Amino acid sequence: MRNLVRSTPLSLPMTLLVGWGPCILANGISALAVIGAPARELWFHAFVLLFYSSAALPLKVVLRLPWLRQLGLEKSVPLLAAATLVLAFAATMLGYAFGLHVGEFKPPFQWSYVLTGMQSIWFLLMVFCAMDLGIGYYLATQQESRRALEAAALRKEAELRALRYQLNPHFLFNTLNAISTLVVDRRTNDATRMLARLGDFLRATLDDDKAHEVALADELSLTEHYLDIEKVRFGDRLAISLRIGPEAMRAAVPYLLLQPLVENAIRHGIARRRQGGRVDMAATVADGRLNIRIFNEGNAHPTANLPTGWTEPASIGMRNVRERLQRLYADDHRLSMRVTDDGDCLVLIELPFKPMSVASDSDRALLA
Repeated sequence: MRNLVRSTPLSLPMTLLVGWGPCILANGISALAVIGAPARELWFHAFVLLFYSSAALPLKVVLRLPWLRQLGLEKSVPLLAAATLVLAFAATMLGYAFGLHVGEFKPPFQWSYVLTGMQSIWFLLMVFCAMDLGIGYYLATQQESRRALEAAALRKEAELRALRYQLNPHFLFNTLNAISTLVVDRRTNDATRMLARLGDFLRATLDDDKAHEVALADELSLTEHYLDIEKVRFGDRLAISLRIGPEAMRAAVPYLLLQPLVENAIRHGIARRRQGGRVDMAATVADGRLNIRIFNEGNAHPTANLPTGWTEPASIGMRNVRERLQRLYADDHRLSMRVTDDGDCLVLIELPFKPMSVASDSDRALLA
């Protein structure tokens, strides 16, 4: 049997209000029958009500005992039954003694009155225990549900942050190798420029204060930092085309959504082409959905050599993006990639459209 420790002890005022309030109300209503009676009888009924109601106070102390809440139901019920029996007997004895004192009852002492009268108060005290434990268990269940939801939210937050930071090491490795190549080739100006752009990009990506969703305009601005790095590497071989609708600029997208996709397009498309190529990015809003399209020219020979220092596994970035979209949007999204026989690649993303404010003036700069 489950123990009672999972239930949350109610505060004393809440217990008296919820558990004992109806009992007091019932006694009060029954006392209306003696409103016109002599003052002695009124005082008697008032004190009997007080005796019966005060029995809940020591019972509440018993219910709050830590060791009692550790017991199983089969052990706690007999103990509570015994405690309520003793309290019911004591309250009835006090009421009967008071009645003898004020002349409400005539001597001699009658045990039959005590034994008969205590049955109702014993039953009410048992109901009081059941309500206290029942409501306490309900509150504990609600608290556990809230804690479970908070834990799930924290776990999701940690997973999303871990996925976000997975984007950096792979890209950083390639970029540092490219910078090393520029230094060896004595292209110091290009190497300095690439280092500066790399610093800007890493400063933005490692910002812990960033939400998991940003406006598309801000995401494009961040992607521009990455493209500036690649433009140093590829020069005129890399052409970028943006076609972003004004409404789409303010659409919420996952932070660092585009960079791994653009990196994938450049590394497995443009970098394999001797003459270079172009990357087209487009975004529109239709029927409450944000549609993002990323196209890159590719190479019909997938075994072509990669530039020095570059690594192969593009699937890491795509898998990362897919996992983040699944955690953020569950089944309310679509991600697909198609590769033609010529090596051209098209990535399509569909997300629910959620407008949000733009953190910078990047939308005007990108649309200019």
